[in-house]
Amino acid sequence: MARPKTELPSASALWSLADADRRLSVRVTPGARSEGIEIVSGRVIVKVRAKPEDGKATAAAVELLGQALATSPSGIVLLRGATSREKLFRIPPAA
Repeated sequence: MARPKTELPSASALWSLADADRRLSVRVTPGARSEGIEIVSGRVIVKVRAKPEDGKATAAAVELLGQALATSPSGIVLLRGATSREKLFRIPPAA
């Protein structure tokens, strides 16, 4: 059975939640049934299928953020929260 298409918000919606230093606060939910990014009450929630082991969930979250922002995932830097669900990323400048 084919996986459903990943739901992603617009890049401008994510940019509006980043601060002046391009930092974006994200809550990651590992082991989810489906992958996607939601904005709920001004918070970014990233759901990934990957399990929270050896940084796999964080890497999957970076991949999804890269898709949503239409940028390379290598430009997204984890600043805080390597082992936490609450993460802080620095995102590259808007193209």
